Amino acid sequence: MLKRAYYSAQVADFLGATEDSILGAIVANIQHELESTQRRAWQAQIRILKDQLRSWDEGHLFFEFSIPRMGKRADIVLLLRKAIFVLEFKVGASSYLSGDISQTVDYALDLKNFHEGSHLADIVPILVATHAPSSIATPRFEDDRVAECLCCNATTLNQVIKSTFSHLAESEGQTADSWINSRYKPTPTIVQAAQALYRNHDVSEISRRDASAKNLSDTTEAITEIINAAKANNQKAICFVTGVPGAGKTLAGLNITTSRMNHHADEHAVFLSGNGPLVAVLRCALARDESQRRNILLQDARRNANAFIQNIHHFRDSNLETTQPTIEKVVVFDEAQRAWDREHTVKFMRTKKNRSDFDASEPEFLIEVMDRHSDWCVIIALVGGGQEINSGEAGLPEWFHALRKRFSTWRVYFSDRISSKEYTAGSEISELVAGLDASPSNALHLGVSVRSFRAENLSRFVGLLIDNSPEAAHACYETIRQDYPIVLTRDIEKARTWVRDRKRGSELFGLTASSGAKRLRPEGLNVGEKIDPETWFLNGPDDVRACQYLEEVATEFDIQGLELDWSVVGWDANLRRNSEGWAFHKFKGTKWQRINNPVDQGYLLNSYRVLLTRARQGFVIYVPKGDSSDPTRLPEYYAPIASYLQLCGIPSMIE
Repeated sequence: MLKRAYYSAQVADFLGATEDSILGAIVANIQHELESTQRRAWQAQIRILKDQLRSWDEGHLFFEFSIPRMGKRADIVLLLRKAIFVLEFKVGASSYLSGDISQTVDYALDLKNFHEGSHLADIVPILVATHAPSSIATPRFEDDRVAECLCCNATTLNQVIKSTFSHLAESEGQTADSWINSRYKPTPTIVQAAQALYRNHDVSEISRRDASAKNLSDTTEAITEIINAAKANNQKAICFVTGVPGAGKTLAGLNITTSRMNHHADEHAVFLSGNGPLVAVLRCALARDESQRRNILLQDARRNANAFIQNIHHFRDSNLETTQPTIEKVVVFDEAQRAWDREHTVKFMRTKKNRSDFDASEPEFLIEVMDRHSDWCVIIALVGGGQEINSGEAGLPEWFHALRKRFSTWRVYFSDRISSKEYTAGSEISELVAGLDASPSNALHLGVSVRSFRAENLSRFVGLLIDNSPEAAHACYETIRQDYPIVLTRDIEKARTWVRDRKRGSELFGLTASSGAKRLRPEGLNVGEKIDPETWFLNGPDDVRACQYLEEVATEFDIQGLELDWSVVGWDANLRRNSEGWAFHKFKGTKWQRINNPVDQGYLLNSYRVLLTRARQGFVIYVPKGDSSDPTRLPEYYAPIASYLQLCGIPSMIE
């Protein structure tokens, strides 16, 4: 476990201590060689704080306070007069850079959202650019009592702190001990989680541990026991982990992979995903982070990341030309329900790979590859409910069919929630496991969405909306609306303004729409123009290709498995309403065509399910008004959609 702070003291004790003793206490917690620049920075911070806090005989301060969700440490956290000041020092800086301001705000928001002792407190982020011009502004607090970032230099910090006191809310104070020992319940993005785990952080440092959410550590422990048992007894085992959208299945898979990689290198554990955008974004994020942390070439960092996270199709293809066992003994298949069925796989292999002899579904072939081991191996299959969004995706039953057909000696572990229709496509679990050595486990299901840390009932609300239950959806939304705003607009510019106004720090926002939303193009949302996921998710707001520029649109294929803080969801006439419920359409050539195939209808519903569960903090749905002069965008296509969303409880913005 990371130590929460490298140095902690009452302000009076800090002022009375020598610079060397304070620095020595900080350095004692460093596990690596201390760079001279870091030493000088701490020395400067100590001197500035001793000067600027010399008139105070109260308060408590913490040096290098851990923000594990972000894998970083805030320079100073100062508890003073019922408020929490988060100080970020830029020693030698002569200006206040937007990136530094965002970083400071991020630390403050992390405490507000995830640290129980900070939930009710006023939090003031302050950027201290030591050589910048003086800047003392009146603090402005948002509704959650986090102030906009204040800026100051080395000589005006005390003035800036004092300027806030007349603006603080009435609240109860707390001791430093109770504050630092209060529970930290972080909810990282998948990119943040991957980076933290890749740095060898423990999952307990970045995952929630409250009773209302299934502890990811419990699921990790259950899978670890399965792996260890298979290894000890020379068994082959497959483990099916289920979870609602955003529950942390991918995080659980990454945690297992990094844990086995760090402590059982001989197993060559690997994380496999057929989700191309997810693989690309995670690889790029890990490589950029490692390149910066370790000061190595980006291409070398990419090579390391590529070995850790692989595209499942590349793994499959690399094992086509050999019958030798893989080097990997433990493989994690993300979104296993999206593996291809036999028809789709055979067609691909015969037309693209010249394999006329190939006759298996993707699950069957992937199990066969691992079955080549003569002793033991383990497959961990991560399964999302209602997440199949493309033709040819086999769903969960195909995995069990392959096991019964050819691999009945494998030990099978499965979530006890796998019997739900959203996982089994209507099949009975007794039929799926017939003849197999199979055991259910409640530890293998993650039932609470932690993507939306402000609304645990979001996935339930979206499910009710998609399933034509407006009254139940309305009641469900009433339970989340205070913490998780969802609004409806018929004006795309108002939608853009709505997300821009809510963004703080480095929070992400962007435009999303169904890949079938072809007639949003006249509204400026062109789903036909492919995005580059690495650029869209990871580049800064000044890049016109990045999500925050609000020009390029991500579809369900681009964003599944990833997330934004705030999103615009464009809703087109491909999924519209009639007197019986949903009406399913696709735009082909110059006109809309009905979708009559129930499987394809399910894919369309799931595409909107994915889009409606991507935002961590809230989203706005944009439904066009239509154009009576354009037969492909008639107002009567769109008005019933907006009316239905309002029936589900979503309020309409004042136009």
